[in-house]
Amino acid sequence: MISWLLVGLTTVAGERIENVPFGDFEQWAVRYIKESKLLGGKTKVLYAVAPVDTIRANTPFQYGKHNNPWSVSNAYAKVGGVEKASGTTRPERRGNGWCARLDCKLDSVVAMKVIDLKVLVAGTLFTGRTIEPVTMKGANDPYGVIDMGVPFTKHPKALMIDYKARVENSNEIVYAKAVSKPRKREGRDCAEIYIYFQHRWEDPDGTVHAYRVGTCYERIWNSVPEWRNNHRIPIRWGDITKQADYHDYEGLNQHLFRTTNSQGKLVRIQEEGFSDDAPTHMIMMITSGRYEAFVGHAGNTLWVDNVRFVYED
Repeated sequence: MISWLLVGLTTVAGERIENVPFGDFEQWAVRYIKESKLLGGKTKVLYAVAPVDTIRANTPFQYGKHNNPWSVSNAYAKVGGVEKASGTTRPERRGNGWCARLDCKLDSVVAMKVIDLKVLVAGTLFTGRTIEPVTMKGANDPYGVIDMGVPFTKHPKALMIDYKARVENSNEIVYAKAVSKPRKREGRDCAEIYIYFQHRWEDPDGTVHAYRVGTCYERIWNSVPEWRNNHRIPIRWGDITKQADYHDYEGLNQHLFRTTNSQGKLVRIQEEGFSDDAPTHMIMMITSGRYEAFVGHAGNTLWVDNVRFVYED
């Protein structure tokens, strides 16, 4: 379990700004995964936001250590003994430091130079733990291998982040789920940044329930070619459904998020309503595509840096 620690503090004009741990993206672990001979036997490079490390082995990455809340869309999979690596999130140079680059792209699975399956994957950063290796169940239900969210009990008024984006001006999206050839459909993709603050509890049967106590949401529909620094996204506390700027996609149970219960089982988080209770957990999602897994527009890219929370001083 991650304990939320203060890792950076700035006080300006009656406000207190706290850095999210590892949210400056200056530290990355590098993983070298050798894919199975059936897939060509190449070595793929995956990155994880984590203390600097180099791992040359096909082993599951241990997310959630060192007070690190982040997991990524990169994954090591092992299905029927076949090992594969997929990566859409990576570090990129920004000045003298680093930022995170999130790409939405088609990932090919070529077996024996004959079978060519394509999967669309959006580059994503999120708070929680990916449980590796990803199995066939995870391929069909990506959130089924993620313990989503981290403990969080504070009450910030805004998220602050640096970002830029490339968003394709297209009214077509692609369904690419590796079960058939990619299909084009009408739709408009975009990048998203959102946070759900939840008050969670577990019933005697092990089901995890939650009230939504805070919501932070922004969609990026157009390209932002230059860095937009210190961008603020307000956090709205309590029931937001009566507010003028409420959108249906901010509502309850929009995703099949799961968490590990007290019995060690990964179970769905059932949001029961909005409330003014104190938060116990936070789910943060930063992604280059807004659609369900394996659906979106290849070519969108989101760059992010310096993830912080703003508080009243």
